[in-house]
This record gives sequence, structure tokens and C-alpha cells, in this order.
Amino acid sequence: MFKVIQRAVGPASLSLLTFKVYASPKKDSPHKASVKVNELSLYSVPEGQSKYVEEPRTPLEESISHLRHYCEPYTSWCQETYSQTKPKMQSLVQWGLGSYDYLQNAPPGFFPRLGVIGFAGIVGLLLARGSKIKKLVYPPGFMGLAASLYYPQQAIVFVQVSGEKLYVWGLRGSIVIEDLWKENFQKPGNVKNSPGNK
Repeated sequence: MFKVIQRAVGPASLSLLTFKVYASPKKDSPHKASVKVNELSLYSVPEGQSKYVEEPRTPLEESISHLRHYCEPYTSWCQETYSQTKPKMQSLVQWGLGSYDYLQNAPPGFFPRLGVIGFAGIVGLLLARGSKIKKLVYPPGFMGLAASLYYPQQAIVFVQVSGEKLYVWGLRGSIVIEDLWKENFQKPGNVKNSPGNK
């Protein structure tokens, strides 16, 4: 065992030593001239000046280049539109998958309620014949009424939130109308409608 360790340590310790090696020509060999760098290379460098000459474009290359320059604004617009709509589409797909999972594991009684709410919308559409405003108001109103019968807590929250929003919109509208009224009809130069001018 001692011999194996001694043999393994010996070559390893020699690799850590550094030696300087000086080469000297043999005394009986004739003196040669130094070798140039060009002679050492496997490939010789061509002498002379090289110049890059661009080949003339073919008509096909010209038409493809013209087409690319013509389509560049449209492709950039498509890429920008895609980058803007991709997150929306991903969220829509996630919503669809969530709805599908919910419908697969629907609570008991969900589908009959959904049928009644849909039927109420169809009845509202049938009662709204002849008027476009009725077609916009009756089906959602009937569906909302049927849904509020099955889901009263959610209907109360929806009415509260939508009522607050309608109140805010009404205030904004009244402020805008009041400002327009003051600007157009109560100007100092507008004496046409004043009671003193008869």
C-alpha cells in the first residue's frame, strides 16, 4: 500500500514544478534563415487589392423588396394589434374555461333557473314588437326580474351599485346641461329673450 501512494504522489508533485527549457542549435547543423509568417500559414493570402462588387438585383428581388416596403406599415399595425388583443383574448379564454368548469359542476337547480330566466327574455322579446326602444328595454328587464326572483341578494347588490352609478351619471349630465344653458342662453349680449326688451 505504501508503494501505491508513493507512486501516485510522485507524478502529481512533479506537475507543480516549473522548468525553463532553453533550446540551442546543434553545433554541426547549418544556420537557417528565420521563417516568415506567410510561410507558416496553411493557406496563402492572395496578394493585391480586393474589392467588393455588389451584384445587380434581379427584377424578382426588386419586386419583393418593393412589396416588403409597401406591406411594412400593415404588418407593424397587425403586430401592435395582436400584442394589444392577446391579453384580452387570454382573459376571455380563462373566463370561458372557468364558466365551462362551473357548468360541469353546476349547483343543483341551476339549469332550471337558467331556463326560466332565458324564457323570460324570449317573452320580453315577443312583447316588444314594433318598437326598437322596447326591444332594448323589455328583454333585459324581464330577464332581470326573473333573475331577481332566484337570486335576491345579488339583485339587491346590483340595484344598489347600478343606482349609484345612474345617480352619478345623472348629476354629471345635469351639470353639463346647466353649463350649456348658461353659455348659450344667458350671455350678456343676448338681450333678445330678456323681459325688459319688448
